[in-house]
Amino acid sequence: MTGVPLQYIVEGGHRADGHHRALRNKNAALPIIAAALLTEHPVTLENVPRIRDTETLVELIRSVGASAEWRQRNTLAIHAKDIRSADLDPVLCARIRASILLAGPLLARCGEVMLPPPGGDVIGRRRLDTHFLAFEQLGATVAATDRLQFRCLRLTGADVFLDEPSVTATENALMAAVARHGTSHLRNVASEPHVQDLAHFLVALGARIEGIGTNTMVVHGPATLGAATYSIGPDHIEVGSLIGLAR
Repeated sequence: MTGVPLQYIVEGGHRADGHHRALRNKNAALPIIAAALLTEHPVTLENVPRIRDTETLVELIRSVGASAEWRQRNTLAIHAKDIRSADLDPVLCARIRASILLAGPLLARCGEVMLPPPGGDVIGRRRLDTHFLAFEQLGATVAATDRLQFRCLRLTGADVFLDEPSVTATENALMAAVARHGTSHLRNVASEPHVQDLAHFLVALGARIEGIGTNTMVVHGPATLGAATYSIGPDHIEVGSLIGLAR
């Protein structure tokens, strides 16, 4: 009924028993789908949540020339053999915050990218300048008008310090650093499980990354990236909730 607030009524005193497999981590799947653009070889991603956000990102990577095909319910095959820095659909980009994650791999593969402003839920101040500063320290130029323009003829190794441990800025810097020439030290980075999942996927492709799970990662490049089959991890928040039920 309209106007009736949603309520959960929990009755205690009952034994919790059974088996449950934690669901797939959307926040790991999105950067990993974007990172599949870094390699010219086929990538198979397993345990991918098939939800609106991932479907939208799949449409966006197709728009730049990658092939992406769902095999079974939660398996996604991506092949970015030939991609281009196309004009990304502003309507699709406005649907999800994760569209910003295309900046790193497209900059690495194409040397430039024009990205409409990302959308997604408005949950407070979600600035992008940490991304800009990271890209600039890696040798890119950044211009922000009605679109975000990133350009770089050659990404170079650098000592990058993020002014805040932003998850998506860490992921973008990590993807760009894998393709750059020289060694990059990424400092004050996020270390959440989904950031670690992205790093492990990049290692599966052939990247050399030290310090996964810490606030400083060292990336040795440029990496020769190949094919990989990778299973995305479970949602750690759900896992924690289930642990709280155990006794």
